[in-house]
Amino acid sequence: MSIGYACLTIGVENAGFRSCMIKNADEEKLKELIAHNLKSLENIIDYNIRNNIKLFRISSDLIPFGSNSINDVPWWDIFESRLKDIGNKIIENSIRVSMHPGQYTVLNSPKEEVVKNAIDDLNYHAQVLESLGVDSRHKIILHIGGVYNDKFLASKRFICNYEKLNESVKKRLVIENDHKSYNIQDVLNIGKSQNIPVVFDSFHNQVNPSNNNKCNLYWIEQCEKTWNINDGKQKIHYSQQNPLKNIGSHSATIKINDFVDFYNSINGEQLDIMLEVKDKNLSAVKCINCISTEKNITFLENEWSKYKYSILEKSHADYLKIRKLLKNKDEYPVIEFYNILEHALQEPEKAGNAVNAAQHVWGYFKNTATKIEKETFIKSINAYEENRIQLSSIKNKLKKMAIKYDEKYLLSSYYFAIK
Repeated sequence: MSIGYACLTIGVENAGFRSCMIKNADEEKLKELIAHNLKSLENIIDYNIRNNIKLFRISSDLIPFGSNSINDVPWWDIFESRLKDIGNKIIENSIRVSMHPGQYTVLNSPKEEVVKNAIDDLNYHAQVLESLGVDSRHKIILHIGGVYNDKFLASKRFICNYEKLNESVKKRLVIENDHKSYNIQDVLNIGKSQNIPVVFDSFHNQVNPSNNNKCNLYWIEQCEKTWNINDGKQKIHYSQQNPLKNIGSHSATIKINDFVDFYNSINGEQLDIMLEVKDKNLSAVKCINCISTEKNITFLENEWSKYKYSILEKSHADYLKIRKLLKNKDEYPVIEFYNILEHALQEPEKAGNAVNAAQHVWGYFKNTATKIEKETFIKSINAYEENRIQLSSIKNKLKKMAIKYDEKYLLSSYYFAIK
């Protein structure tokens, strides 16, 4: 079993991807961006290795304009060595990677140009995975596409265009139910007809069900039949509804009680579970710690070292609860730990708590900061308490100081990352 996250990271330094406007995408600029993005990908893979995260979705933005004719740079040749090095790290550490083309990659469109672009985009994604040297267990996830007023004809068009794909794409392609058009039974019908593995998305099934009388486990068992030995372990997607946004919007974080209930109801140890959630790796580590058979208090202590100033900023009471909770080194109160974290992080901003946390962070610099830096910090605190500046202004200044004075403990925490 592996639990993973998609594309980006929270609180990980030097892990962002860059692009440019298409008018500036000349050969020199593209090479510079690709080199930067490959380094960011390697930093993410290194982070995943350190945190025992074995499932990761690589961003489609890895190669800027990767499937667009504007990018005629033979990046797979120029960066062959770098790609192989990253791929070797992935393979040697038993990490499973995937890619997921975006909403404009529509294989069943009635427009020939859209289909051509979709095929080009799928070829690009396959080339990334081929260049990394990973095998067919590392997948490309695709939705079926639009209905175009006739789901039957649109489904037939998908099947017809699927037959046009290169084998390098076909051996990696898996299809997924979506939250609007194609429910899980629709996708299973297509998958079975073409021998394409089907990814069950539990949240999409909740929003766009095929049969309300069938549970998640039923559909997972049906999808399992579409996975062959060369496809690797069956993979599913899991997410939760954001209560503040439209139906189908992913939550800011994975509520751990709901996840554990779901995991226990589906025999989750037999599956690879991709989380689709706004806080990315933070929820992945949370879920991994909560279902791990290795119950080591050091996992929670490591998490606390990253979260503690964010919690202090939100709720002093919850800060004290967690400190007390972690005093007993013989227990592993993982669910209670994350419940308190979740509660604290939902608390509204309060000036007293925020200033208290900022002053604790300032304590790392107060003996080395210059006179001007000290005066600036005090003025910023006063301005914030008088509602003349935002808290983000203080935290941006503190982050710059953490970088200047190389305070690695702070830079590896989530204080500057969690909003």
